[in-house]
Amino acid sequence: MGALNNRWIVTSLSLLLAACESSPAAPPPADAALDRPLDVAAGDLGDAPKSSPDVELDDDVSVPADLPAPPTGCHLLSDAGPALPASDAGLPEPGAYPPLRGPGGPSRAFTTESFTAPCAFLDGGPTDRDHHNTVLMYDGYLVMPWAHESGGGGVSVWDFSDACHPVSVSTTTDARMRESHTAGFSPIGGRWMVTASLSGLEFWDVSDLRRVRMVRELVLPGVVYPDSYRRVVMSTFWQAPYVYVGATDNGLFIVDASDPGNPTLVRQYAPDPSMSVGGVHAIGNMLVMISSEGSRTTLLDIGDPANPRPIPGGSFLIRDAGEEAPSRRVQLGYFGHVNGNRMFYARHVLGGGLISYDITDPSSPRFLFSYLHPGRANGGYVFLKEDVAFVGLSNLGMALDVSNPRVATPVTTFHFTGDLDTISPIGNVAVVSVDDDAVPHQATGVFPFRAEPDRSAPRVNMVVPRDNATAQPLSTRVGLTFNEFVELGTVWRGSLVVREVGAVAPVEGHYSGQEGVVNFWPARPLKPDTLYEVLVPAGGVRDYSGNAVTAPFRSTFRTVACTTP
Repeated sequence: MGALNNRWIVTSLSLLLAACESSPAAPPPADAALDRPLDVAAGDLGDAPKSSPDVELDDDVSVPADLPAPPTGCHLLSDAGPALPASDAGLPEPGAYPPLRGPGGPSRAFTTESFTAPCAFLDGGPTDRDHHNTVLMYDGYLVMPWAHESGGGGVSVWDFSDACHPVSVSTTTDARMRESHTAGFSPIGGRWMVTASLSGLEFWDVSDLRRVRMVRELVLPGVVYPDSYRRVVMSTFWQAPYVYVGATDNGLFIVDASDPGNPTLVRQYAPDPSMSVGGVHAIGNMLVMISSEGSRTTLLDIGDPANPRPIPGGSFLIRDAGEEAPSRRVQLGYFGHVNGNRMFYARHVLGGGLISYDITDPSSPRFLFSYLHPGRANGGYVFLKEDVAFVGLSNLGMALDVSNPRVATPVTTFHFTGDLDTISPIGNVAVVSVDDDAVPHQATGVFPFRAEPDRSAPRVNMVVPRDNATAQPLSTRVGLTFNEFVELGTVWRGSLVVREVGAVAPVEGHYSGQEGVVNFWPARPLKPDTLYEVLVPAGGVRDYSGNAVTAPFRSTFRTVACTTP
């Protein structure tokens, strides 16, 4: 988050004046105020308005007249190349993936008395400027990409099996790396991670986390610092081989990283209606774009992965109540998260808290709840683990029980010095990070959250295409969300199976994911008018703590029929 500036002041005053007008006034255009990024220092928002003005904006977005027809992918049949040879290996055992190199997630128990304070701190070393965001597990190790918004950062790796006594494995620094709110992984040609840079993206070789290497920076047009919000990369999502990039006022970039050492720009996409693109989430044939410090969310059909297509009815403004409420107000969200057919937004500026929407039907998103924190708070980032939402609120952090989709119930509160924006749930601990005003070398703290080690199995709670979907393009990718983050080293052709119904061997393709999302991209176009099944068998995919799926998952979809020329 940047410093409090005149833009936030002007926007806030205009919103308050609109609320205080005694006579009706024309509402401001949605993208003139509410979908414009705001440079706000969360630590300075104690006196910000705690509720939004009573401003009504029209979120019934008309479909552009020239909207192309849904993609079929039938044209791919003519240039798909030779078919892959049929596999005679059958279906491998779900758990027969290569062994993880690291020891895995937290394995020790805690007393409840230890829940209120950090038991350890994570630091990137002498060049670390204490500007931290998310952490994650990969190949059995904890990985922390860290960088200041003005550049200069690195990737630090720990043995995290004893979370209160993490053991440093490696740290690699890079002067061009910029604050990365997300990090995606791909196993194409090794093991790779993507982060933000001052001018675009950086691709890191993480095949051996003891020797992480930055291999290639891809410069993207119009991406430039020092503006922290208007022309920079805010997020990345790697649906291998493509990387989708939320680049604020530059819109959406689509990058082909089939060769991560030589990535290429495929397309720059301008959202309609206009929005400053912050978070992006690719789940199968659907891309979710969330505005950066704004109100708009847009759902896109990426059945043709290089040519996003707006989903009619799928662009909306987040509000603090449903249509049945006597009054409801447009709200700002700092960042968002997608899990289990639900959207989660960290409320921003107009009162901190959490808002949720149901996107089971992406053409008709539906309000679920709004939780408003009663005190001094302001939104950051939100992640989910087993129906608990972990949301940074700048002055504090919260864990909220969202098992009831219509209500958020406070579970616990985290207090940590600095601008507390990010809480990453890992096993039975919460890794809490601040991106400003930290105690030196204490920008990330490890907080015990549950007494016993995590022994709950991950489960699938969303699939795209939906179960029993028909007329899916031959370029279909399959996306799943799990109810918690999963170890991507356990996702492979034996633990996520896409195959023709009645066949044994799976379709060959690429696996990737991040933040509880797993994607499969077939190596060749699917067959027309064919029924496919998606299987997640027991004993394969594992969470950060090593718990394997116990409840098998299955769904089906049918591809589109193609006419013969």
